[in-house]
Amino acid sequence: MMSESKTDNQAVLKSLRYSVAKALERKRRLGQYAIVSKNGKLTRLEAEEIKPLAAAEDPAGYNK
Repeated sequence: MMSESKTDNQAVLKSLRYSVAKALERKRRLGQYAIVSKNGKLTRLEAEEIKPLAAAEDPAGYNK
């Protein structure tokens, strides 16, 4: 059984991931680039490289 704290942490993490995905979606729609961290390095993603918000339903695979 999961502890209440672990459940709360998971809910916060899910909320943060979704918020970031929404911000990236806004940048994608506006045609703006985004700076993200990939493998510990900062990487510039052009608008067409940003995955649509629907991809955020699987946060583990978002913009990998």
